[in-house]
Amino acid sequence: MTTHDPAFTEHLHGEPPGLEGPRGGHAPPPRRAPFPSAAVALALVGALLGALFAALSTSDFMQHLDRQVHAIHCSFLPGAAKDISASGCRTVMMSPYSSFLRERLWGGVPVSVWALAVFAFLAYRTALMLWRRRASSGDTKVLLAAAALPVAMSILFGAVSIYVLDAVCKVCIGIYSASALCFAGALLAHRALRAAPGEARFVPALLEGTALVAAVTLAYVAFVPRPDPRTSMLGCGSLVHAEDSAGVMIPLTSSAGGTPSIEVLDPLCASCKAFDARLAASSLGERLELAGVLFPLDSKCNWMVTEAIHPGACAVSEAVLCAAGVGPGPKNAAAAGAVLRWAFARQTELRELGARDEAALRVEIEREFPAVAGCLGGALVRSKLTKSLRWAVANAIPVLTPQLFVGDRRMCDEDTDLGLEYTLGRMLSPEAAQERALRRAAEPPRPPPPPARADLQASATVKPPEEVATGTRTPAARAAAEPTAAGGVADPPPAPSPVEAVPDEARAEPTPEPTPPPSDAEAPAMSPKPSHEETER
Repeated sequence: MTTHDPAFTEHLHGEPPGLEGPRGGHAPPPRRAPFPSAAVALALVGALLGALFAALSTSDFMQHLDRQVHAIHCSFLPGAAKDISASGCRTVMMSPYSSFLRERLWGGVPVSVWALAVFAFLAYRTALMLWRRRASSGDTKVLLAAAALPVAMSILFGAVSIYVLDAVCKVCIGIYSASALCFAGALLAHRALRAAPGEARFVPALLEGTALVAAVTLAYVAFVPRPDPRTSMLGCGSLVHAEDSAGVMIPLTSSAGGTPSIEVLDPLCASCKAFDARLAASSLGERLELAGVLFPLDSKCNWMVTEAIHPGACAVSEAVLCAAGVGPGPKNAAAAGAVLRWAFARQTELRELGARDEAALRVEIEREFPAVAGCLGGALVRSKLTKSLRWAVANAIPVLTPQLFVGDRRMCDEDTDLGLEYTLGRMLSPEAAQERALRRAAEPPRPPPPPARADLQASATVKPPEEVATGTRTPAARAAAEPTAAGGVADPPPAPSPVEAVPDEARAEPTPEPTPPPSDAEAPAMSPKPSHEETER
């Protein structure tokens, strides 16, 4: 029965009865949203996979700190068999984008170390949420923001890998996928708990993550091996005759006033292409006055290799020389650089074409660079390329590309990839320049370099290579050596014909030339060994 007694209805304040809570006149608290265990577990799996892939990448990077070539992981399956051959993973690891602080530390600090620290932080946060079985929308906001960092870095480095390096790294793709998986789990968890009240504590989380990244980085720097400081400054060996008396060097940079340097390269060598990219990305390259000496690892013109390691390299090297100019006078650095960049960009295609049909390769070169037509394949440029190889013999250059000489000191082969910036910075230091000057002053006088023969006129006292090897003589030489029947006095030799005036090395179809015997002015060449690219396979 309804009552209007004020003793019973005064507390209602005109409100209809029946809206009160069961106790104390308050509505019951809202029900807590169920904990999204599956979404948080998904984020944890992504973080653990990312940490695993990042650890493999860091391990591969660290084992190269002994400055030797090693097999690396390159598979979508973590822990799969290693491979020593050329791969996208090796290309990415050796690129200037795989690590930072390279000028201060040999190899620098790899990006994978920081990725490992970030994924470890994400695994810690998600595992803590799963253990507590409770979280707020603030907690998931922090997790979502932290998971967005590796996703953003994956987009950035993926674009660099595809559009700059033209390579695909399977381990990197594993990291990218793990980043997406972790972000998806964090997003699903946040959507499930967005109604749960809670403050997003970004500052403490940021301090935690930063401290973890700093600790991992300091541990890496503390335990990374240090190279020999003497080798870093002075390299491994020196040039015997750095002079370019035959005019075989082509300018590669226009940094006037820089330290004179020489790069020995093969235009179809993949390691030379990677070295060029690393040098161009480094600020230290601007301090070099760099010249190039062509050393094609192709048996068509290089008698120091027994097979065509890089088929077509002789034809492309001729094109570079033709573009630069084979005659006396200044070289055309821009034209030679254009041919080199074109060859670097199409190395695989050009090597395959050179192995299949070198004549077709020469046609393709002339179609791309009409200015070299008439010079490519001619006697003059072939003679110039032979003299380039003889310069390598006179300086005891190993059969290896690429090689870099800073001043007259040769950078060690193991320092031309990950340790390029660190070693080059020390070889360009004032202390290294002073040490090189002291060593040159203490060395005994070197014999003069052998005289360079003219491109189109053989020396009267030097026999062509075929004549030295087989004992045969040209008609002019036989006429000069045979006495007359009357008095035993030889008649003056007839004037050489245009064909006879050209040394055998410069003829249109030269035969492979044997290695010239070393003289007092020539150090013996080292035994042939494969290029950097072959060593890495």
